[in-house]
Amino acid sequence: MSENSTEESGPAVTGRPRPVTVAAVLSGLQGAVVGAFGAAMLLLAVAGDPDDRTQALTGAVTVLALAALPLAAGHGLWRLRRWSRSPAVLTQLLAVPVTWTLFGSGGLWPLAAVALGGSAVAAFLCLVNPASTAALGVGPRRTA
Repeated sequence: MSENSTEESGPAVTGRPRPVTVAAVLSGLQGAVVGAFGAAMLLLAVAGDPDDRTQALTGAVTVLALAALPLAAGHGLWRLRRWSRSPAVLTQLLAVPVTWTLFGSGGLWPLAAVALGGSAVAAFLCLVNPASTAALGVGPRRTA
């Protein structure tokens, strides 16, 4: 065994910690679902017969724009970019009132609330995990 081996020189941090991977995947899935809703809204605004086409198009474009935040955060987390943690945490915090609203709706929306709320809590816990903060270079800085 050589002197430069990681076994002799201590553990080396390689790869992406599991909590960061989970947070990245959950954030990406959340963005994809919001994007799918936005695309469906856009399709209904264009091909359907909305009461106000301008309002329907504006709503669809807004939802599509909102999908960009968790998608960008998920991509940044996947690549271990420090900047990605803030939009990812913000996305999870914004999911809480949406979850609460979905619980009050009828039909299958309460099931969507469970999925959204569960994924938001899981992603948030992954983002505040010490392994995640260390991998993303977030936290208190040591002074020499």
